[in-house]
Amino acid sequence: MSDLDALLMETLAQVAAAADESALEAVRIAALGKKGSISALLATLGKMAPEERKVQGAAINAIKDKVTEALAERRVILKEQELEARLTAETIDVTLPVLARPEEQGRIHPITQVMDELAAIFAEMGFAIAEGPDIETDDYNFTKLNFPPDHPARDMHDTFFFEPDAEGKRKVLRTHTSPVQVRTMLTQKPPIRVICPGRTYRCDSDQTHTPMFHQVEGLVIDRSAHLGNLKWILEEFCKAFFEVPDVKMRFRPSYFPFTEPSMEVDIQCSRKGGEIRFGEGDDWLEILGCGMVHPNVLRNCGLDPDVYQGFAWGMGIDRIAMLKYGMPDLRAFFDADIRWLNHYGFRPLDMPSLLAGLSS
Repeated sequence: MSDLDALLMETLAQVAAAADESALEAVRIAALGKKGSISALLATLGKMAPEERKVQGAAINAIKDKVTEALAERRVILKEQELEARLTAETIDVTLPVLARPEEQGRIHPITQVMDELAAIFAEMGFAIAEGPDIETDDYNFTKLNFPPDHPARDMHDTFFFEPDAEGKRKVLRTHTSPVQVRTMLTQKPPIRVICPGRTYRCDSDQTHTPMFHQVEGLVIDRSAHLGNLKWILEEFCKAFFEVPDVKMRFRPSYFPFTEPSMEVDIQCSRKGGEIRFGEGDDWLEILGCGMVHPNVLRNCGLDPDVYQGFAWGMGIDRIAMLKYGMPDLRAFFDADIRWLNHYGFRPLDMPSLLAGLSS
């Protein structure tokens, strides 16, 4: 076997062994590149005699043509193998269920959902949303709301107190969102129509109480606000929130330092089969507290009770969420259990509205 035949066999073997296009390109450069083995042979033709050049040139060019052809054929095979591997890797089983998009997999927490529902309902009645800090002064949380210092009514609130500051004053984690009402009355002129949703804190924990919970309060201050207005607002709210055409409510005398008169409100319900349904039945369920704003609170907030009067109400957001959506244990709200959230959560793109339906 001549040297040319040996070179051809070796080069063809390297072409056949190339596993991918980069390896094939390396073989091409080694054989046909400027410094390749076949190119080097072609460079020697200029030093040969005419007769020898004619014979050797034909033989070397024949090798070059065979190698070029082999490279092209191998390149086609490698491209087909690469395509086949890609198709195999990207094969889709069309019999599998369609995966939900990320925005469809997420869930809105029931507390967030209910807050959105509250905002939608009261916005239709002309209420704005007011907010305030979770850490409050004793003055805003108690004193301006007609809780005198050392008054026993302060013990009703199971308060979290901070350590005294340099002046000996202790701030608190707010026990209700009523301080937001105080801040609103101090900074806005009547008429005032606001709801105040947010976190509140009390030293209590069991199946229906947690140290941190959510509350919403409403406040109306005007020259002629009266209990008839309050009753209408609460009835319309309950019908819209529980999505029933009609509901009966019962107002019972009660005591809150910041309202006078003060009332607890019961709502008509049925408890048949262990399920609570509103707008029907012969039972009653306490749902919120309310009353006319105490004249002392108005004075403490810079309003003349001989000119202005108002009413307020408050309810637990966690509690009404449990009642509406049938959740048995309040503590599960804060467990971050994805299974619970998948069951009770709401689709993120379904924003509640009175027109389309609150919980559709």
